[in-house]
Amino acid sequence: MRGVVYDWFGLNVWLFHFINNIRSEFLDKIMLLGTALGSHTHFDIYIILLIVIVFYNLAKQNTHSLSKKEIYLWLTPIVVLGVSYLIDGLFLEIIKPLLDFPRPPLALPIGTVNIVGIAEYHHSFPSGHSSFAMLIVASIWPLLFDWKKWVGVTFVLWVGISRVSVGAHFPADVLAGFISSFLIVILVRAALTKLLSKS
Repeated sequence: MRGVVYDWFGLNVWLFHFINNIRSEFLDKIMLLGTALGSHTHFDIYIILLIVIVFYNLAKQNTHSLSKKEIYLWLTPIVVLGVSYLIDGLFLEIIKPLLDFPRPPLALPIGTVNIVGIAEYHHSFPSGHSSFAMLIVASIWPLLFDWKKWVGVTFVLWVGISRVSVGAHFPADVLAGFISSFLIVILVRAALTKLLSKS
């Protein structure tokens, strides 16, 4: 079963090597930056930035001229991000040690993994950085218009690919992180929408 769901009949490892073997000094710096930006330790910065942007836009548009639905549209992402972050953090805290999948440096032969930064060996599945990046973008998606949606998608992919490039995760870990946090955001938003519809 794991050979299909996680290993993808060998494609997971093949993709890891394909991405991890593309190397240059400049690319390594870009990937380290992507990894840094996808760290959940920056949550306070992201949520404060979101709050400032939301209230700046509300003040600019004059809340008296906005409908209740428009105000909800601006305020909901703050609540969704905060609640989803707590649920996602709890989920990862339980599932990662429970499964305890080995990371590439431990799972693959010595000398076949390019490591950039600090080597990590345990709790590979799912990727917390990838999960956090998706969490941010999925939470604020209703506020992203036109080219901003492409910026959001690029950010998520950048963080995910960076985790493979620096030798910290397999592509399956990244994909699992994307899916788990996306589902959490969808469920939280649905619950909040239902709650607000009753008010």
